[in-house]
Amino acid sequence: MKLFKYITIAFSSLFMCGCSDYLDNAPDDTLTMEMVFNDRTRTEDWLSGVYNRIPDNYWDLLKVWGYDSMGDDLDPSQRWYQWWGNSLNFIIGQWFTSSTWDAAIWSANPIRIRSAYLFIENAHALPDQGVSEAKIERMKDECRFLIAYYYWQMIEAYGSVPFFDGLADVNDPNLMRGQMPFDEMVDWIDAQLVDLSKKLPASYLNESTQFYGRATSIMCLAVRARMLLFAASPLVNGNEWYAGFKNYDGKFRFSQTYDPAKWKRAADANRELIEAAHAAGHDLVREYNADGSIDPFMSCYNVFFLRGDQNPEALFIRSDCNFSEFEKHATPRGASGNGGLGVYQTLVDAFAMKDGSLPITGYDGNYGKPIINKESGYTERGFSAQKDIRKTKYNLYRNCPGATVDSVGADGCTYNQVAASGTYNMYVGREPRFYASINFNGQQWRGRQLEFWQGGKDGINVSKVDYCCTGYLLRKTADEGVDVINGKGGMKEASILFRVGSLYLDYAEALNEAEGPVDDVYKYVDAIRKRAGLPGLAKGLDKDKMRERIQHERQIELAFEAGHRYFDCHRWKIAEKTDNGYMHGMNITATNKVDYSKRSTVGDSRVFEKKHYLFPIPQSEMDKQIGLVQSPYWE
Repeated sequence: MKLFKYITIAFSSLFMCGCSDYLDNAPDDTLTMEMVFNDRTRTEDWLSGVYNRIPDNYWDLLKVWGYDSMGDDLDPSQRWYQWWGNSLNFIIGQWFTSSTWDAAIWSANPIRIRSAYLFIENAHALPDQGVSEAKIERMKDECRFLIAYYYWQMIEAYGSVPFFDGLADVNDPNLMRGQMPFDEMVDWIDAQLVDLSKKLPASYLNESTQFYGRATSIMCLAVRARMLLFAASPLVNGNEWYAGFKNYDGKFRFSQTYDPAKWKRAADANRELIEAAHAAGHDLVREYNADGSIDPFMSCYNVFFLRGDQNPEALFIRSDCNFSEFEKHATPRGASGNGGLGVYQTLVDAFAMKDGSLPITGYDGNYGKPIINKESGYTERGFSAQKDIRKTKYNLYRNCPGATVDSVGADGCTYNQVAASGTYNMYVGREPRFYASINFNGQQWRGRQLEFWQGGKDGINVSKVDYCCTGYLLRKTADEGVDVINGKGGMKEASILFRVGSLYLDYAEALNEAEGPVDDVYKYVDAIRKRAGLPGLAKGLDKDKMRERIQHERQIELAFEAGHRYFDCHRWKIAEKTDNGYMHGMNITATNKVDYSKRSTVGDSRVFEKKHYLFPIPQSEMDKQIGLVQSPYWE
C-alpha cells in the first residue's frame, strides 16, 4: 500500500478550511487539485493515501493502536514503557483526557474522510491515460467504503462523533457541531455499506495484483456485520450506565432501552455475509492428513501463513504490514528477539484438553487458586515421562536432538511430537490451538527448548528490558521459520482484519441471543471446534450456557487478533473483572524449572474503571467549546 508522499497539501488544514481558499494561497510549487486529478498516477496515489488508516493487524493493533496489548490475554513487558507509553499507560489506569494516543483516531480519521470526499468530488475519467469512467466510479465507491469504515472505527472507540455527510463547507453555520447519537451513526454506516455491497466486486482475484487489499462487497458486508454485533451488545444496547446521558443537542447518545431486535438484525447481517462469502469462495482454512482427517495443527497455523489473495479464510486484509517488528518482539530473548510479549495464565488455563474437556472450571476467589476438573486428566504436578505425539505434519521439534520427527504410521499419516518428555504436565495433552498459540517453558523454538526461568536463556535478565514477564510467550501468528539472528524475517505479506473463523462466531453469538441455541448456532461453533481438532458442543445447552461456550470459544480462537478480546470484554461489560487487579503467570524469578512451575502473581496491577469502556475525547478538542460532550465518566 503506497503512502501518499508527494502532494504538499496539508490534510489537517483541508479538514477545517475551504479547499479553494487553501489552493488560492498555496506556494507556486504546490500541486493544485486540477494537477492531481488530471494525472493517472497522482489520482491513484491520492486513493492510496485514503487507504492508509486501515490498521496493520500486527504492529499497529499491538503497539500503535494498542488494542491487542490492552486486552487481558497479552502482557507487553512493562520495561518497554519508554517506547510503549500509550498502551501501557492504559493498562495501569494512567489515562486521562489530556493523554496522547498514537492511533490518533479522533484527529487522523477525519483527515482521511475529508480526503475521500475530495476524491469523490474531483476525480474524473482520463480516457487518454487509460482511466475509464467505470474505473473512476469504482474508485469513488472505494472512498465511500473507507468513509463508512473510518466512521465505524471512531464510534467503536468513542461511542459517537461529529458527522459530516460530504465535504464540510467553511461557511456552514453548523460546522462546529457536536456528536451524532450512536444509533444514528450505525444506521447511516449500515445504509452506506449495504448500497456499496451491491456495487463493488466480491473479489479482485482475476485482476491485477495492484487491487490486492482493495475494497470489495465482502469487506462492506464484513464491517457491517461486525458493527451490528457491537451495536446489539450490552455496552450500547440499553446500558443503564448511560441512562440520561445526552449530547449537546439534547439527544441521548445511546439507546435508553434494551432492544432485542438488534440481535436479530446482527444475526441477519452475519448470515447474509456468510452466504455471500461462501458464494465468493471463502471458507475456513483446512489442512488434511493422509487419511483424509483434518490436521488441526496445520489448519490453525496456516490461517495466518497463506497469502491473503490465496487464503480462503481472509475477508478483509491490509495488503502490507510491519510484521518484522512484530516478529522481533514475539521471538524469544535467547534467539536474539525482544521476547516480551507475555501471555497471561488465564488464557493458558482456557485452552481445552485434547478431548475437548476443560482443565480449569473456575477460580477460588478473584483468579486465585484454580478449580481443577479432575475428570479431564489435567494436573499441575510433575513432569511428563513420555513425548506427546500427535497425528500432524506440524513439525514443532525440527532440528531438536532426540525428537520424534516425521514418523509415518501404519495409516500412512505423519506423526510428530508437540511436547517433549520432561515437559511440565500442565502443558501435556492440550488441544492443538494451545501448541500453535503459546510458547511455554520447555517448548521448542528453532531447534532448542525454551527456558523462561531466571538464568535461563529466555528468562529474566536484570540488565535488559527484553524478557517474558509471565513465563509464557505469544506463538500464534509467529513464523516457525523466522531467524532473527541471521536476519531472516517472517513470511507475512498482509494482515487479516476480518476472517471466516471470527464471522462464524459472530453469527453464532448474535443468533443465540436472538433465537437461543438453534441448530445453526451449534453448526457454526462446531465448525470452528472441528477444525481445531475438538468434538462438537454437548447438545441441550440453554441460551445462557451457550453464551458461556461461545464467549469461551472466542477467547481461544480469536486470541491476539484484530483487537477481538479487547472489544469483546468491553461490549460484554466484563472488562472491570477481566482487566482489573494483579494478573498471573508462572514463577519467573525461580532459578530452575521445578520451582518455576508454580503459579505466581506477575507484573504491575492492572486498573480498569467504568470510564475506560470508551475513550475520552481529547481535552484539546473539548477546550475549543464546539458543542462536544465528553465521554461518560471522564468529566
